[in-house]
Order: sequence, then C-alpha cells, then structure tokens
Amino acid sequence: MSEHRAPTNLLVLLDKYRGFDYNNIRSGYICFSMAADLCSIKSNNMKVIVTGSLGNISKPLTKELIQKGHTVTVISSNPEKQQDIEALGATAAIGSVEDADFLTKAFSGADAVYVMTPPNHATKDDPRAYYRETGHTYAQAIRQSGVKRVVHLSTMGAHLGEGTGLLLGAHDVEQVLSQVPGIALTSLRPGYFYYNLYNYVPMIKGAGLIRANYGGEDKIVLVSPADIATVAAEEITTTAPAKKVRYIASDERTVNEIVHLLGTAIGKPDLKWEVCTNEEMQDGLEKAGVRPVIAGSLVEMYSCVHSGAFAEDYERRKPIPLGKVKLEDFVKEFAAAFNKG
Repeated sequence: MSEHRAPTNLLVLLDKYRGFDYNNIRSGYICFSMAADLCSIKSNNMKVIVTGSLGNISKPLTKELIQKGHTVTVISSNPEKQQDIEALGATAAIGSVEDADFLTKAFSGADAVYVMTPPNHATKDDPRAYYRETGHTYAQAIRQSGVKRVVHLSTMGAHLGEGTGLLLGAHDVEQVLSQVPGIALTSLRPGYFYYNLYNYVPMIKGAGLIRANYGGEDKIVLVSPADIATVAAEEITTTAPAKKVRYIASDERTVNEIVHLLGTAIGKPDLKWEVCTNEEMQDGLEKAGVRPVIAGSLVEMYSCVHSGAFAEDYERRKPIPLGKVKLEDFVKEFAAAFNKG
C-alpha cells in the first residue's frame, strides 16, 4: 500500500491552529476562519497532467506538485509504471503521446498540462518529423480538451530554425504550440543536461580523453533535472501571459573547467578534451554505432555550440538567479558512476 502524506499547505494550516482553546469564546470565529482556509486550499488545488512518465524531470515535478496539494495525472506509455506512479499519490494514464484521442481524453478537465516530447532517436528515420508530428498531436489535444495553461519542455537553441541538428524538432514544436489560440503557453528552454556527460565515460575509459567538435573556452550552460522540475512547477501553478519563454540554467562553465573538474573527481587530473573536426566527429560516432542521420544531427548541434549561435538568445534573456545544482555537485555523481562502471 502506498504512503500518502498530507500536502504541505495543509500541514501549514494545521500548525496555524495548533494550541487554540476551542472552548474559548472565540472558538466560533476560529472554526469559521479554519473553514475559510480549508476552502482556500481546495480552491487553489489544480488538476495537472504531466507527460514524460517517471523520467528525470517528470518524477520530481510530480512529487513537488503533489506536495503542494495539487491533483496530478501522469501519462506513461509503459503499463509497468502504473504502480510506481500511484505510489507517488498520482493517477496513471497509460497511453501514447502520439495518440490524439487518448491525449484529448487525458487533458479534458485539467487546469494545466506539462508536455514534453519523449526522445525516440533510435527508431525514427526522421527525428525532426517525429517532433513536429508529436507537436501537432499535442496541439490537437489541447484545442479539443479546452485546457488553457500549457508548459512545454523545449530546449536552449530553440530560437533557431536551422543549424541546430537534433534540436530543430523542439523549435518546430514551439512554433506549432504557439499557434494554438486561447492558451497561456510557457516554453521552457533548459541548457545542457549534466547527465549527458555520462556519454563520455566509455571514451574516457577507452581512449583516456574526451574528443568532440567543441571544447576549450566554449561556454556550456549546464542544467540539472531537479532545477528544471522546480521551474516547471512554478510555471504550472502561476498565471502567465499568452506566450512566454523561460530559460533554465544551473551553472555556466567553459569546457576547460568542465574537463578539469571531471578529471579531478575521477582521479585523472590531467584528463584532456581534444577538439576535433566535424568530419572526425561524424566518423567517430558512426564507428561507435550511431546511425549516420543521428550522428550528423549531433555534429551540427555541437558545431552550433562551438560557434556561439546556440547561446545567443540565452545571453539576452538569461535567468537570474541560476539553479541550485552546481557542477561541483554533479561531478561527485559522475565519479561514483565512473568508478562503479
């Protein structure tokens, strides 16, 4: 049986009235006040739909929303996740985000929805088309269900309609959702996820270095899923204009700083990060088993990082303050994973 905790706002209310003498002449007023506060909690309760199953962002987001007293339904394509979703205190809706009828039913009656496009690069021949089609499916479900508050997980670099490789799909989804009338839409644009650095573990162990078509003094905007979840919860539960873009960042470091801290954490203080050509990176990815179309998209994406175009819009609208999880925090997790593997 799952454990259900009282929402934070209810605990605060109980604490507020702890110690009152209800036999006192003011007891009538106190009870009236408590009833009003309880009604306020109920009126502030939102019905929120969270896509992304129990992923790195959706799980902490779901926990935070439930803790704040909101009613959450989590969409997952995996029936085996239902029990884990319900254990958090949420309702599970099992189905595909590529199914407009399913999404329309799930979104109906909701106060807000958090939408993200599950990565599916391994099986899709055209990842950009997959993102675009999923965006249109979301848009159809949003229109037909009548939900008015939408928070979309996009990405840094989505301001560009070309030259960003795998991220072009996020740009397209932003454009599609922005055409839905009558909704308040927030596009969240997080930076480079810390956990993507785990992809370099095999290279470090095999070649003793990191090699990519970006590096050196290139600045990387790093982000933790925990910080994204916090911002997403804020946006879901607050009023927003018709269209809003919000960047999310936990830390900003150069590649030189990143490789130094990673190397120090794993006991390799002299770890090197070599900058290679686009052609060399394409060849290396394909030899590692990455499909050519995906390899080409990755090369283009990191080339955009190297050129600086990736962060142009971020620099104009960067978040203040940055999130809580710093690179020094992450490298401890990186070292544990590196040594365990």
